[in-house]
Amino acid sequence: MDLKSLKQKISTLKSESSALINSSNDKGSLEKTYKSYLGKSGEVNLLLKSLGSLPQEKRKEAGMLLNQLKSDIDNSYKDKTSELSKAENELRLGNQKIDISLPSASKADGSLHPVTQTINEISDFFESIGFGIESGPETETDYYNFEALNVPEDHPAKDMHDTFYLKESGLLRTHTSPVQIRTMENKNPPHRIICPGKVFRKDSDLTHTPMFHQIEGLVVEEGASFAQLKGLLNDFLEDFFGREVELRFRPSYFPFTEPSAEVDIKWNKSWLEVLGCGMVHPNVLEMVGVDAKKYSGFAFGLGVERMAMLKYDIPDLRLFFENDYRFLKQF
Repeated sequence: MDLKSLKQKISTLKSESSALINSSNDKGSLEKTYKSYLGKSGEVNLLLKSLGSLPQEKRKEAGMLLNQLKSDIDNSYKDKTSELSKAENELRLGNQKIDISLPSASKADGSLHPVTQTINEISDFFESIGFGIESGPETETDYYNFEALNVPEDHPAKDMHDTFYLKESGLLRTHTSPVQIRTMENKNPPHRIICPGKVFRKDSDLTHTPMFHQIEGLVVEEGASFAQLKGLLNDFLEDFFGREVELRFRPSYFPFTEPSAEVDIKWNKSWLEVLGCGMVHPNVLEMVGVDAKKYSGFAFGLGVERMAMLKYDIPDLRLFFENDYRFLKQF
């Protein structure tokens, strides 16, 4: 074969291959056409093997022409393959229509823990009537946890069976009252604050846990009275439970208040204790440098988990700490 005949053959193969590739309707026929030209025994490879019969000076040009033909056929094959793949995808999508009007799969949203919700709800009430929110350390000294609150050295609350004492020094606070002491030390009266936070005591059963949450309130101002305290607690409890409540104040004893009382509410035809309160003891005011002749005050404290148990009818305190999804998802 001479160079002129080779050029004519290359031109013919280019036209034929282009027509056959473009007319392929599926990948099977396309692959068959491709191999007939560029397969091991394809026509282009057979022509490459025949280059040895050409004169030496013509082989380079002939080789370039054949390589160009291979490239053209290969590009046409790739383009057609892409075209057929796209058509297959469109056909598949056409047969598997997606109804975009259908609702998406639901995904449960998280929520605040019921204890956190209760703290927020109580805090919102007191903030709405002008109370500030204060916080303090959970590890305390004996002074702030007991002495500054008029707790005698031999008081039962200081015994090892009630309080978690730390190895080096200090203790885990047994109430949030130390926050009240720190606030009165650092700020001048009047004071209207609540102190939410974790507290710790050595106790564990259906209604007690070693760690629980308290909210204590303090008012120190000229003319603060027990009548004012009673009205405030009545308004708070009615707001919290969303209905009128019947209250009963029973005389009690707390070292840091005098007089002291425990507050009961009528619950399911019986009386149930919900919080403690009283007038701030003059010794506590004097300990922080407040003139007890000019200022008087009252304080109150409640357990957050206990309030949540009543409001949501929860039978076991331990449910708050077990992280059972069946329980938590209700909130």
